Amino acid sequence: MPDRLLAYTDKLSLEPGDLVEVKVSSPRPGSYRASLVRMICGDDSPEGPGYKAEPVAGVPSNEYPARHQPIPCGSYVEIDDRNAFALQSFSIRTFIWPTWLDKSSEQCILGNWDAASKTGYALYLDAAGRLALRIGDQAPLLLPHDLVSRHWYLVAVAFDAKSGRATLGSRRLMAYGHSGQRHFVEGQLAPSAVANRFLIAAWNNAKKVAAHFNGKIDSPAIYGEALKLEALLAFPGTRDEVPPERAVADWDFSQDVGGTWVIDSSRHRRNGHTVNLPTRGMTGWNWDGSEMNWKRKPEQYGAIHFHDDDLYDCAWQTDFSMRLPKDLKSGVYCVHLMQDELEEFAPLFVRPAKGKPTSSLAFLVPTASYLAYANHQMDTSWSFDELSSARFTSINRTDQFLEEIYSLGLSTYDLHGDGSGVCHSSRLRPILNMRPKGDLWQFNADTHIIDWLAAKGLDCDIITDEDLHRDGLDCLKPYRCVITGTHPEYYSLKMLDAVQDYTDRGGRLMYLGANGFYWRIAWHPSLEGVIEHRRSEDGMRAWMTQPGESYMAFTGEYSGLWQRNGRPPNMLVGAAFSGQGFDVASYYKRLPASRDPRAAFIFEGVTEDRIGDFGSIGGGAAGWELDRADTSLGTPPHALIVATADDFPASYHWVNEELNHTHSAVNGDTCPMIKADMVFFETPHGGGVFSVSSISWAGSLAHNGYDNNVSRITENVVRRFLDAKPL
Repeated sequence: MPDRLLAYTDKLSLEPGDLVEVKVSSPRPGSYRASLVRMICGDDSPEGPGYKAEPVAGVPSNEYPARHQPIPCGSYVEIDDRNAFALQSFSIRTFIWPTWLDKSSEQCILGNWDAASKTGYALYLDAAGRLALRIGDQAPLLLPHDLVSRHWYLVAVAFDAKSGRATLGSRRLMAYGHSGQRHFVEGQLAPSAVANRFLIAAWNNAKKVAAHFNGKIDSPAIYGEALKLEALLAFPGTRDEVPPERAVADWDFSQDVGGTWVIDSSRHRRNGHTVNLPTRGMTGWNWDGSEMNWKRKPEQYGAIHFHDDDLYDCAWQTDFSMRLPKDLKSGVYCVHLMQDELEEFAPLFVRPAKGKPTSSLAFLVPTASYLAYANHQMDTSWSFDELSSARFTSINRTDQFLEEIYSLGLSTYDLHGDGSGVCHSSRLRPILNMRPKGDLWQFNADTHIIDWLAAKGLDCDIITDEDLHRDGLDCLKPYRCVITGTHPEYYSLKMLDAVQDYTDRGGRLMYLGANGFYWRIAWHPSLEGVIEHRRSEDGMRAWMTQPGESYMAFTGEYSGLWQRNGRPPNMLVGAAFSGQGFDVASYYKRLPASRDPRAAFIFEGVTEDRIGDFGSIGGGAAGWELDRADTSLGTPPHALIVATADDFPASYHWVNEELNHTHSAVNGDTCPMIKADMVFFETPHGGGVFSVSSISWAGSLAHNGYDNNVSRITENVVRRFLDAKPL
């Protein structure tokens, strides 16, 4: 394993006086030193304002013993009652949809086998992807027939302890002319009736879990007797089906889809719970395409998709706790760890004490978007990364580490090892790209705004997306002006409603980024710090949902673009995602509307017609991702487009959700739709919205010692928005 000090905290958003638990894993023995620092700017690049962090008075720096903590990735189901499955004779029946048959390692479907003690039994796939039965330490019974990936099979086993006869079989649901649908094999085995943990989609390895299954499992059932294989392979509801009352357990995955319970529909109620958030609300063996929403026909959504790289919670033990000072100023902080030359940061976002705002200005940290990108491997794993960015991929140490240590969990931009898209992302793990001293994207880019506010002496409170989702409008009410980050891309319904209500009630919103309010997400109703997102229907996306799987399991809401959900970003901030490119940035040109008396305050003291032809992100204030105003998509008709940037090279591409047909005029050289529109408009009750429509904007704030037209425009708007006088 490469040397890397890793840490995360039990919370991201805290109040002064809160206790934060810090979980650490080191590849080395010895000790590390931990301190708390206020993070002002995380950009340590030569072109930026410089890395800036200050120690927090009253929080001592301490030494702690180092230790390694493993990462238990891989999803599965654990059944709470283990004694009921210590069976002599038994039968198993389930539907499977395997997705990684050439993985070259064993994958357990279900059972209580323990690899350490070699006791119990398991129905599984062997290293060659063939169906097998293992009992105790005996050689397995193997079905010598290749399965076909991403096809539904009804698989079953019957074992009679008295005679030792074991029968194993499969039935493929889809018929092909060149091969049979049913296959059987018989053998002789001895029983191994022990009360190990009963698992679905994995088996035991002492106290650990191993042999994770990749693919869907639907309707697993187990019986305490050896049944005829013909009956076990009969479809549910047919004449030959085994009567349900004979089951020891018969699990229905279509129940409690949004939760973590796995319900046994038999009279015994031998329920279980999921671990590491496998994907639920998935089409099952009997899905017929008549309904796309799992809530309306749950009986056709009885499948769970398991992956060996799913991760919700690293579940590390706490290495030390840190009490935040009661008078700690709201801001961005980091737990800073050092062990020799190894360095680690664990960010904390300290909001003011509830009901006690300390400023009229708030910075809304887009932590949901941080989670969506958490530990992304686009640079190393996307086949189209270089084509998309128009530059050779440059691999840094973080990219290399994530490629070698896949168990840290994935982002919603990645594919699981079996090729399926990642739907979940959690903060209960080290997130290596949510750190200072890294790429100027998301967290580090947002510290440009934090740094600029500090340079201008503008005090602000910090609030996060998680706070916004939990508290809704109440989170924003205390503030006259709210500033977004550079890329607030992922929003739940409650978050979007809160920001819309805020501006409708007279709040002032400064949108200092682009491609915001784009994708619809859900937060888990009971688990801390985890989002779900499905890339349905359209948009600039890393992967596509499969038919029938666009509704999120957490809430049952339709996912995908907010535009496709009837809430285009134009309605909230006047502009929406229009194009992207990642090699160079451009500049804005003032438009006649910038001379409108309504917009006079924006350009006070600005004499140039060219805005932002400088900056540390691409060399300009307009770049990376861009937004465009469009009244047909909801931009308010009274909005002023005061400046625009439209001089982009062919490396910039038009967003595909606006393409009705493929053609050649889709790049910055040929497409007039690729531009960044600076927009201002008033909202009811004296409120207003100002949108810069570019991710690169914040990278220009510090140019020339913060004395430049990008900085001046931003300061003009902040100070006017903080003025109680109605706009």
